[in-house]
Amino acid sequence: MKVDVIDFKAKRVGEIELADEVFGVPVRPDLMHRTVRWQLAKRRAGTHKTKSVAETRGSTRKPFKQKGTGRARAGSRRAPHHRGGVAIFGPVLRDHAHKLPKKVRKLALKSALSAKQADGKLLIVESLDLGSAKTRVLANRIARLGWSSALVIDGDEVDAGFVQAARNLTEVQVLPQLGANVYDILRRDHLVLTRSAVESLQARLA
Repeated sequence: MKVDVIDFKAKRVGEIELADEVFGVPVRPDLMHRTVRWQLAKRRAGTHKTKSVAETRGSTRKPFKQKGTGRARAGSRRAPHHRGGVAIFGPVLRDHAHKLPKKVRKLALKSALSAKQADGKLLIVESLDLGSAKTRVLANRIARLGWSSALVIDGDEVDAGFVQAARNLTEVQVLPQLGANVYDILRRDHLVLTRSAVESLQARLA
């Protein structure tokens, strides 16, 4: 399919051919959901932890004799039903990451790209050269374009001036093409690709 290529003044400067096997595949919400869960699970630190009985401070002495008191037998003041005792079944150090097949991840990324294209939220720009690395210039152009929230993906190297201009804009996220991922594509309203990003993604995913 052919789509227009624009600049940051919303002027048409050319066109580009998008591969149907990357930007025109059937949208698979199930695979995108699995991939987003996989991404978020990998980000979790897993460092939350409660102390075990061995790590809790307290005497090892039996608090009272086994029989004759009328009370339930007890062997330690560090037991979970005593004040200052351990938390029963508390969290432990663990890795939350799980495996997801490479083919699933690849198809989910193509599905996310195709979903943006189908919704009319995919925009192709010639380059990220603004002529100025000022945040005010970029903010004004984004306001004119009507991008409330945008993920901008460049080629292998992201334009340094654009990164500097976008640094303080919370509604704009900038990534190189190798950083393209399902979660960031779906969480932003618009997806903006440079011509070099399109070529790299098609070479990688086709």
